[in-house]
Amino acid sequence: MTWTDPVTGKHGYLVVHTLVSGLATGGTRMRAGCTMSEVEDLARGMARKTAVFDLPVGGAKGGIDCDPKDPQAHGVLRRFVEAMRPWIDAHWVTAEDLGVPQHLIDEVFAEAGLEQSYHAAIRRAPDVEHTLRRVRAGLNAPVPGGLLLGDVVGGYGVAQCCLGVVHARGWGHDSTTVAVQGVGTMGGGAAWYLHEAGLKVVAVADAAGSLYHPDGLDIPALLDARDRFGEIDRDQVPADVQRLPRDAVLAVDVDVLIPAAVSYAITPERVPQVAAKVIIEAANTPITPEAEQLLAERGIPVIPDFVANSGAVAWAWWLLLGRVDADPVLSFSVLREEMLAKIPPLIAAWDAEGTTPRVAALRLADWQTEQNKVAEAEGRLLVSIP
Repeated sequence: MTWTDPVTGKHGYLVVHTLVSGLATGGTRMRAGCTMSEVEDLARGMARKTAVFDLPVGGAKGGIDCDPKDPQAHGVLRRFVEAMRPWIDAHWVTAEDLGVPQHLIDEVFAEAGLEQSYHAAIRRAPDVEHTLRRVRAGLNAPVPGGLLLGDVVGGYGVAQCCLGVVHARGWGHDSTTVAVQGVGTMGGGAAWYLHEAGLKVVAVADAAGSLYHPDGLDIPALLDARDRFGEIDRDQVPADVQRLPRDAVLAVDVDVLIPAAVSYAITPERVPQVAAKVIIEAANTPITPEAEQLLAERGIPVIPDFVANSGAVAWAWWLLLGRVDADPVLSFSVLREEMLAKIPPLIAAWDAEGTTPRVAALRLADWQTEQNKVAEAEGRLLVSIP
């Protein structure tokens, strides 16, 4: 569906790729230049994420062609939510995405009288208030570093994906180097937990450029220096940290590159610059299909986004279904176990057969999707929200 804001003329899009038991999930992003085809790709990716983690929900995505720094952005988002109300009421469970933090979309939902962005699922619960309290408690549970569980769990999942690769390769934590493009909730969270695990995050990038130090960056200090748009205050960056162009992070010689910013960051033209041994897609579709093929030909495997960054959506549904709660230790334990189990088979298929991690993961997603179709047709797939 395409929507035009009656006030600003800006365009918004909703793509529902798959419904499972009448529900689909996927965040709402806001960026200047967002297109329908981009949202279609993202909705397809969401369907794959829910299948890989065997979640009882289909995939969807919302997108708005608007700069989130625009003074009118809040009103545009509010009117988009109001326009999509029929889907939001009954079918579409949305959440944060690029340019739209969770607290903002929850604020807009509250303005619309909908309480919280998981509304379509929560309203199915027999005790709506009880489920709403559980969801809010989980999203707002404090974690070390002064952040909230709902803000960091996606990045934690990416970090565990990275650690799964490190373990499969037999690399030592203190000798593994990482570069992260993007220091928002996903990239920043991944950098934080990898730094905490003892890996050397030698480069990060935000909209203002790349920062590099061969001995590793002080990630907690850099993240503390971010403003509300996720950009690092350069006045707080140590003098011995190199300032490089924004895209230089893609060419740093590291073991692991984590693109966690915009879609289509790595195109065929940029492939020759990539020096990483493995790439983990923390952003949604950060590598074009043509570029991924060229990377494979160079012997660089790519862990696809619908595995690497699916921790946030998996955790959100575990929270809705009552598998996890407001205890961060439980949430991290479940997510770590699930993610670490998914990575070794992908690396093994690459090493033994040359099968790309994407193809191997798609086989799993497609198999699970078919199983869900059969179960739903037979009335065995029913979503019960406690």
